[in-house]
Amino acid sequence: MKYTRFERARIIGARALQLAYGAPPLIKVPKDVVDPLQLAELEFEEDVIPIAVIRREKKKEEDKEANTKQK
Repeated sequence: MKYTRFERARIIGARALQLAYGAPPLIKVPKDVVDPLQLAELEFEEDVIPIAVIRREKKKEEDKEANTKQK
Protein backbone atom coordinates (compact mmCIF):
# COMPACT_ATOMS: atom_id res chain seq x y z
CA MET A 1 0.00 0.00 0.00
CA LYS A 2 1.26 3.46 -0.86
CA TYR A 3 1.05 5.79 2.13
CA THR A 4 0.82 9.56 2.10
CA ARG A 5 3.52 11.48 3.95
CA PHE A 6 1.03 12.16 6.74
CA GLU A 7 0.11 8.49 7.14
CA ARG A 8 3.78 7.54 7.10
CA ALA A 9 4.60 10.09 9.80
CA ARG A 10 1.69 8.94 11.95
CA ILE A 11 2.60 5.25 11.68
CA ILE A 12 6.29 5.78 12.40
CA GLY A 13 5.54 8.19 15.24
CA ALA A 14 3.06 5.84 16.89
CA ARG A 15 5.45 2.90 16.61
CA ALA A 16 8.38 4.97 17.96
CA LEU A 17 6.27 5.87 20.99
CA GLN A 18 5.46 2.20 21.56
CA LEU A 19 9.15 1.32 21.37
CA ALA A 20 10.07 4.15 23.74
CA TYR A 21 7.63 2.74 26.29
CA GLY A 22 9.20 -0.71 26.10
CA ALA A 23 7.42 -2.56 23.29
CA PRO A 24 9.56 -5.34 21.84
CA PRO A 25 11.12 -4.64 18.43
CA LEU A 26 9.69 -6.58 15.49
CA ILE A 27 13.02 -6.84 13.68
CA LYS A 28 16.55 -7.68 14.68
CA VAL A 29 18.01 -4.44 16.04
CA PRO A 30 21.28 -3.33 14.43
CA LYS A 31 24.03 -2.52 16.94
CA ASP A 32 24.29 1.11 15.83
CA VAL A 33 20.55 1.86 16.31
CA VAL A 34 19.52 3.04 19.78
CA ASP A 35 16.89 5.67 18.92
CA PRO A 36 13.26 4.44 18.89
CA LEU A 37 12.50 6.69 15.92
CA GLN A 38 15.27 5.15 13.82
CA LEU A 39 14.12 1.67 14.78
CA ALA A 40 10.52 2.54 13.89
CA GLU A 41 11.69 3.79 10.47
CA LEU A 42 13.53 0.52 9.88
CA GLU A 43 10.45 -1.46 10.84
CA PHE A 44 8.34 0.68 8.50
CA GLU A 45 10.73 0.10 5.61
CA GLU A 46 10.54 -3.67 6.20
CA ASP A 47 6.71 -3.44 6.37
CA VAL A 48 6.38 -5.26 9.69
CA ILE A 49 4.50 -2.63 11.72
CA PRO A 50 1.03 -3.99 12.57
CA ILE A 51 -0.82 -0.70 12.20
CA ALA A 52 -3.64 -0.37 9.65
CA VAL A 53 -4.69 2.75 7.80
CA ILE A 54 -8.38 3.09 7.06
CA ARG A 55 -9.21 5.66 4.42
CA ARG A 56 -12.68 7.12 4.18
CA GLU A 57 -13.98 8.14 0.80
CA LYS A 58 -17.00 10.27 0.10
CA LYS A 59 -19.85 8.68 -1.76
CA LYS A 60 -20.84 10.19 -5.08
CA GLU A 61 -24.31 11.01 -3.79
CA GLU A 62 -22.88 12.99 -0.88
CA ASP A 63 -20.75 14.99 -3.30
CA LYS A 64 -23.79 15.80 -5.45
CA GLU A 65 -25.78 16.91 -2.41
CA ALA A 66 -22.96 19.12 -1.22
CA ASN A 67 -22.69 20.77 -4.63
CA THR A 68 -26.43 21.46 -4.90
CA LYS A 69 -26.56 22.97 -1.40
CA GLN A 70 -23.76 25.40 -2.27
CA LYS A 71 -25.67 26.85 -5.25
